[in-house]
Amino acid sequence: MRIGGREFLTKEKTYVMGILNVTPDSFSDGGRWKGVDGALFRVEEMLTEGMDILDIGGESTRPGYTPVSPGEEIARTAPVIEAVKARFDVPVSLDTCKSAVAAAGIAAGADLINDIWGLKKDEGMAALIAESGLPCCLMHNRKKPDYTELLADVAGDLEESLALADRAGIRRDRIVLDTGIGFGKDYEQNLRILRSQEYFLRLGCPLLLGASRKSVIGLALRLPVEERLEGTLATTVMAVMQGCSFVRVHDVRENVRAVKMAEAVLGRSR
Repeated sequence: MRIGGREFLTKEKTYVMGILNVTPDSFSDGGRWKGVDGALFRVEEMLTEGMDILDIGGESTRPGYTPVSPGEEIARTAPVIEAVKARFDVPVSLDTCKSAVAAAGIAAGADLINDIWGLKKDEGMAALIAESGLPCCLMHNRKKPDYTELLADVAGDLEESLALADRAGIRRDRIVLDTGIGFGKDYEQNLRILRSQEYFLRLGCPLLLGASRKSVIGLALRLPVEERLEGTLATTVMAVMQGCSFVRVHDVRENVRAVKMAEAVLGRSR
């Protein structure tokens, strides 16, 4: 899969996506990377640590978050995308479920659209992505954790997103799927999804796991968000062992090392 100027061998390797939240209220690092200069400093740091792709978000999606307007989200993300693309040779993902924000991000140089609602929130998103020709990541999400059979229901929801993509003309080989850890699932459901990533490979798309510092780790270890690194590393190793192509993380250096070690055990070269 080609993202930006880089070819990702999604069937052979696991790549590390670094998180850059340019928000004041994200659950883990809200307000830390203020302005373009602060964002560029963090991007350079993550690249030094081994980041493969950058994910920029301008609206917090933590429980109880306050929604922001498309204009505010654009003001937070577009200048950062443009500055990152001007200074660094790194593929950039834009984390948004709003087509207006995605359009501005694409104009600024975004290489991938990461939609936490899997094309279901904004009717214009699928057509926009199709017209752009860019790859996308479609995440599973539900308003409430009501399931008859968890794995089959999550897979069915993701198939609905794939159907929306098909109808819009988004090529299957341009799609990554995310099972949505921490979104529309309770603690036990999140644990089951974490240990069942291989189940979702049957959908035929590369998988991204985004579990970094999330509440399922905090609940399992009874630790606050700033002490969830080791728990995150455990989920990253499991992602590699189960065939996930991407892990989306806050702590790049440590997760890159965990990926390398897991791949070495599996006999993969990096």
